[in-house]
Amino acid sequence: MQLELSGERQAQLHEYAQRHGQDLPTALDEVLAAALEWERQDYVEALEAICEGFEDIEAGRTQPASEMFEELRVKHGFPR
Repeated sequence: MQLELSGERQAQLHEYAQRHGQDLPTALDEVLAAALEWERQDYVEALEAICEGFEDIEAGRTQPASEMFEELRVKHGFPR
């Protein structure tokens, strides 16, 4: 596989590889693996939060938006 990187990204990758004592393919693999793992974990956490929200709705653990906004207004001292 051949990838085209912008000049800026190539420079960043070269710097990363030098700081970590790696060749470019190893550095790219490491950086890409970390980014993909972060994205996967973010996705999983978002899905879990959405599921929790649906469970709260189904269980009746909700509050009208007007009440929530009023609580925030009072808590933070915002004017009406």
